Amino acid sequence: MGKKKIHNQVPTYDKLLIPTLKALKQLDGSGTIEEINEKVYQIASISEDILNIPHKEDGIQSEIDYRLAWARTYLKKYRLVENSSRAVWALIDNDINPDSFSSNDIVKTVRTENYLSNEENGIQSKNLEVVIENETDKLDWKDKLLKVIQNIDPSAFERLSQRILRESGFVQVEVTGKSGDGGIDGKGIVRLNGFLSFHVFFQCKRFKDSVSSGYIRDFRGAMQGACRQRYIYNYRKVHT
Repeated sequence: MGKKKIHNQVPTYDKLLIPTLKALKQLDGSGTIEEINEKVYQIASISEDILNIPHKEDGIQSEIDYRLAWARTYLKKYRLVENSSRAVWALIDNDINPDSFSSNDIVKTVRTENYLSNEENGIQSKNLEVVIENETDKLDWKDKLLKVIQNIDPSAFERLSQRILRESGFVQVEVTGKSGDGGIDGKGIVRLNGFLSFHVFFQCKRFKDSVSSGYIRDFRGAMQGACRQRYIYNYRKVHT
């Protein structure tokens, strides 16, 4: 199936305008881009296959998320929503009824205003496209970072985890991961208020979705085993 035909399966941005308003209503009037998009997926009954269609060949952003960015921009230009510097979008009027608006009217009004603005200022480029590309650039860095992390060498990922823990205030952080370690990749010490300190174990995993409960149970068991071994070692050391 050709790329163009695949992209035709994705709802156009104008079809996403009202679902976006409904998503914000269900989120009590405001939400992050991720929260809003997730709600739209449910409201518009968007299948997993469509969600996985990339906007570009690098696969960093999905086509549906790109079109949702267009939808938010049109709603903002129509003065129905606003956004903060922290990428939180909100309804300007929480009492609005999404079904009382027409997608065609929103698109027509925004395009007319955009055209008149360009004519008045002698601008040849399309303001809306600039807005969308700017928003996409702001979002892309997170997806690019995740893609890099997903593809770096496992040992490099362990060192990255070690560095993050150190930057977060942990000390004596060591990477100890090796076969037969029971799932423990490293250990360290976290100090609280200069009075208390706790020994910690960490495991380095890269998952696309949430960590399953099975992995958490296994890691808890590995920690308990490591603590027992440490206790036995210390006991023998004291009594020899």
